[in-house]
Amino acid sequence: MDNLYNVLGIAPNASEDEIKKVYRSLAMRFHPDRNQEPGADARFKAIVKAYEVLSDPEKREEYNQSLNHRIIIDPEAEAYQLWRSVFAMQGVTIPAA
Repeated sequence: MDNLYNVLGIAPNASEDEIKKVYRSLAMRFHPDRNQEPGADARFKAIVKAYEVLSDPEKREEYNQSLNHRIIIDPEAEAYQLWRSVFAMQGVTIPAA
């Protein structure tokens, strides 16, 4: 399961306005009608899913609880994935480890 905050490239303490602003920007960038690159459709669906959860206060609280109570099996891989998502938001692709 992808970290929904990483999908949108926002901090866990982001405000509702920040979430909406980032969502709109990413949705325009990766919408299948605007972006014909391979994988843009999957990225768009992930962005929509992340927004649906993080924009609803109740769903966001449930998600935060599940995120905070999970066991991190490989912290180095998770940190690498986080950095990849941050760079991807700026258009820089880092190869998978």
